[in-house]
Amino acid sequence: MSKEPAQGGKKKSGEGKVLNVFSHGVLIIWAILVVMPLLWAVMTSFKTDDSILSTPWALPDKLHFENWSRAWSQAHMSEYFLNTIVVVGGSLIGTLLLGSMAAYVLARFDFPGNRFVYYLFIGGMSFPIILALVPLFFVMNNMGLLNTTHGLILVYIAYSLPFTVFFLTSFFRTLPTSVAEAAMLDGASHTRTFFQVMLPMAKPGLISVGIFNFLGQWNQYMLPTVLNSDPDHRVLSQGLVELANSQGYKGDWSGLFAGLVMAMLPVLAAYIVFQRQVVAGLTAGAVK
Repeated sequence: MSKEPAQGGKKKSGEGKVLNVFSHGVLIIWAILVVMPLLWAVMTSFKTDDSILSTPWALPDKLHFENWSRAWSQAHMSEYFLNTIVVVGGSLIGTLLLGSMAAYVLARFDFPGNRFVYYLFIGGMSFPIILALVPLFFVMNNMGLLNTTHGLILVYIAYSLPFTVFFLTSFFRTLPTSVAEAAMLDGASHTRTFFQVMLPMAKPGLISVGIFNFLGQWNQYMLPTVLNSDPDHRVLSQGLVELANSQGYKGDWSGLFAGLVMAMLPVLAAYIVFQRQVVAGLTAGAVK
């Protein structure tokens, strides 16, 4: 009788080891599939056009930093980079501010139409943006916001609000109500309670949803292409396409890869710096 549990325990232990090896193998393969193209793009950005075409997988004979300087100055990547920082920075601040305020009210206050408003935001997540491009173009044109930086910021905010409100509503529900009640008993108003008490407590959630919005807005191409045709207000995604198309048969591949790596660096840096906060925010928002 005593041998059966031991055999069962050994069987479960063996199955656990097999599953562990299998899961680690899948993760290693996935990491290779993700990291290798990034490393290849960085390596290619330091090579000449001839070496890219002749020996694409070989290491560069030396680091050709002139590719980066050429992409930064001659291809106007510096202007596109600055425009993108202004647009994404403004839209990210507006999205987090408006989204956190709306999510706090929906999560903490019961009023008629609360669930209706919440499901309206949920419905916004399922609405394909491509269906709104034509009416959005005419609305922006009639309001005089077409081909403007502040107009693109407003569109980015509206585009990102549904997911932000959905994510932060669940996060605010996990925060303890006793802290807010204590602040109200001390005489704090709803506005002061939100900005000085609840919003700092929601920092992990704000960082998590901020990173997701940053990724989506930084890499956005469809909206600026339709709503921002002015060459002076182009963002990085438009600049990279313009760099690829303007070369024609010349094919400045080294400059193109240098511009591509420039566009990737802020995204990678943001995720590396805030990766722990992102995981903490996702974990806290998943448990009520």
